[in-house]
Amino acid sequence: MKNICVYCGSAPGSDPAFVAAAEELGRRIGDAGLGLVYGGGDNGLMGLVARATIAAGGRVVGIIPDFLKKRENPLAEAQELVVVPDMHTRKRLMFERADAFVALPGGIGTLEELVEQLTWVQLGRHTKPVVIADIGGFWRPLLSLFAHMRDSGFIRPEFELRYLVAERVEDVLPMIETTIARQKKTGGRVETIDPRL
Repeated sequence: MKNICVYCGSAPGSDPAFVAAAEELGRRIGDAGLGLVYGGGDNGLMGLVARATIAAGGRVVGIIPDFLKKRENPLAEAQELVVVPDMHTRKRLMFERADAFVALPGGIGTLEELVEQLTWVQLGRHTKPVVIADIGGFWRPLLSLFAHMRDSGFIRPEFELRYLVAERVEDVLPMIETTIARQKKTGGRVETIDPRL
């Protein structure tokens, strides 16, 4: 594992716990000698996780579409900033550069990126770990929706969603490391780990 892709909001959100979680995750990524791959902006949780990673000695790769440069203010301190023509290219490069994915709280863009990775895992397109960082219960409504989809027969057992749920930031990297080690023993299968199940 070399690089963690973090999806999160370009706003700080209304709960100070979101800010603290972004900063703590960035610090832990840097302290672990890992790189951060993210959306390239300096605003909100995006900027906080990137700056914390850099401050802890980690490498940051920001990938931002040209049309978002004014809105999301690219982080000048990022060791590598890749400007791409569209969202599809951004998401593809983020996927290619990352060994695992973490979703902190965020808006519709964060949700879209997270769900895309869950879909790709479900369809067997990759086995990279996907962690839902359920800070302060932020993602609980989505997890309830997944349960509703299962109960309604739209997520069949043979196409179960495979994801990890961390309620504390300090659990994120150990969960990823454990999952990758387990995958090496089981041939790449990704399990669902949710402390509430």
